[in-house]
Amino acid sequence: AFGNLRLLAGYGAKPIGPGGISQQVLSGEDNWKDLLDPLDIDLRQYIINYGEMAQATYNNFISDKLSKYAGSTRYAKKNLFAKLGLNPLKYRVTKYLYATSSTQVPDAFILKSLSREAWSKESNWMGYVAISTDEGKAKLGRRDIVIVWRGTIQPLEWANDLQISLVPPSKILGEEDDDPKVHQGFYSIYTSNDPRSALANTSARDQVLEEVKRLVEEYKDEEISITIVGHSLGAAIATLNAIDIVANGLNISRNQQNKAYLGWVLVSQQAWVLALVACVGLGSSGELGVQQFGSRVPLIGYKNVGDKLAINTTKSEYLKSPGNFQSWHNLEAYLHGVAGTQGSKGGFKLEVKRDIALVNKSLDALKDEYLVPASWRVEKNKGMVQQADGSWKLMDHEPDNQEDEFLSSWKLVDHERNNQNDDFLIFNVAEKLIKT
Repeated sequence: AFGNLRLLAGYGAKPIGPGGISQQVLSGEDNWKDLLDPLDIDLRQYIINYGEMAQATYNNFISDKLSKYAGSTRYAKKNLFAKLGLNPLKYRVTKYLYATSSTQVPDAFILKSLSREAWSKESNWMGYVAISTDEGKAKLGRRDIVIVWRGTIQPLEWANDLQISLVPPSKILGEEDDDPKVHQGFYSIYTSNDPRSALANTSARDQVLEEVKRLVEEYKDEEISITIVGHSLGAAIATLNAIDIVANGLNISRNQQNKAYLGWVLVSQQAWVLALVACVGLGSSGELGVQQFGSRVPLIGYKNVGDKLAINTTKSEYLKSPGNFQSWHNLEAYLHGVAGTQGSKGGFKLEVKRDIALVNKSLDALKDEYLVPASWRVEKNKGMVQQADGSWKLMDHEPDNQEDEFLSSWKLVDHERNNQNDDFLIFNVAEKLIKT
């Protein structure tokens, strides 16, 4: 479907891309002058690389309510990219992010397991933080911190159920001014915490900001960029997160107070945030995202942010026409569009090597003549594993040392609280667990 890519940028690092364009220019230093129509080959690949990191959140998320790990991760941090076939990515995942909401939100946002032994009844995995390895730094010319936010699994049904009230983002911008305002549901997911939750007893905001502070300080003597990526719901949270980081100076290490280096922000789906762009203060502003028919909600009281890059996947010879709501909101379909869009001159030609089979990963969008099964990406036996006695058991969650050990400790502490009714003691124990 026809869409608009929105770009948000500041300035980046100095190295040169394969086509001879500096990372600063690719990052939007000149508002992508002469790069959008036609879409520059380096920028095209840039968008796809980070889009694949956003796609990883969908492939890593357990969406089956029959699993006791519904709403959690399929793979441990150390194996995320390898298990998802993204081995060329020279990044290391440093933290998983978890979120809850203090306002009522649909299951598309916070999914709940049907199991009585659910890993959590209050929170969902919401994304991750990664940093470029030494090899990745050598290739990029900088140490790149990437924050990736997960989108919704069900793209349309939630629209009518979501609270779309506007609220002041006081936790981001302070209490002094109640204008501008942001979407209540998105803001709640970003800033809410739940004391009952082992992994969301601090908000997603606090989790990510603490990790950014840690990484910026750890690599304070290197050139750093911060990239924030998201699709759908993740795009909205990514926009809030980007503004939060810059507005509160978290992109500046202690020994570089006069050197802000939030290089650029890439968001692969239009986000709805009102009048917050001015807070970024990086010389150029906007957002990289895809606006497709069927995803333009809410319609009233909100404003798009950013410059736009038009794409039109109806021109693709590979896709069924006209598509449907699901394909119009699908990230793999967007990345297919980025790979082949020809801009205002029309037509469609794949300019970068990107397998068309990826479009059908969770869709039935490719024409049958290409012989790619619909929705082909599923876990082997849907996560069912045969045991030694011949029985079968759902084992769809790979243990992650940090999170699973903490969950086990939290459950033990929670059991003590039920016996002793001593909240103060329990919160002290929980605080020690968090620190360790």
